[in-house]
Amino acid sequence: MKHIKKIRDYSIVGGIGAMLVVGLVGCESPQNNQKGDSRAFSEANQKQNAFVVIQEVAPKQYKIVNEYPSDETRVILKTLDGKEKILTKEELDTLVKEEAKKIDNGTSPLTNPSVNSGMGGMSLGETILASAAGAVLGSWIGSKLFNNQNYQQRRKSSYKSPSTYNRSVNSFNKAKKARASRRSGFMKKSSTRSRRSGGFFGGGFRSRGFGG
Repeated sequence: MKHIKKIRDYSIVGGIGAMLVVGLVGCESPQNNQKGDSRAFSEANQKQNAFVVIQEVAPKQYKIVNEYPSDETRVILKTLDGKEKILTKEELDTLVKEEAKKIDNGTSPLTNPSVNSGMGGMSLGETILASAAGAVLGSWIGSKLFNNQNYQQRRKSSYKSPSTYNRSVNSFNKAKKARASRRSGFMKKSSTRSRRSGGFFGGGFRSRGFGG
């Protein structure tokens, strides 16, 4: 089980992210799976927090540059002037709610292919909802996103490069497999203990009885 990969893997995170990633990145299994990325990715997102780094690549245009499963959802924003900040829960909630209204009104580029952001790229709110953190922060939006084909396509384009997207998908698939493996191991151990104890209450309870 690895808590941290090589330093070069996280060099793009920057100062704030480099400090946070040590405590936030979850454990990953050593296996690799690139199949069924969209479905597995969305399912994993709904049960897994995310550490996301978003970079402003042009005025008010953003891309996801790093993303991993974590114990707590955090979004770090890197602006054009090189500054970094951790977006607060209030800031994230505001951005997500603004985009949710657009989705409900049919004016969101994320779900309506005939609409564009007007800037040639994705806004910060759109990028957040397209990220793994979006599934956690906007979980109440539900199928309006995950069952929308345009959203799936826009989500892929929200990453700085195809390799960034693939790396993210793989990390969440690994985390999902690791969780499934842990659950399976727990169930096997529980079943073994139950058989050895002689049932739900255990053989020892019956042998002692109430009367001595």
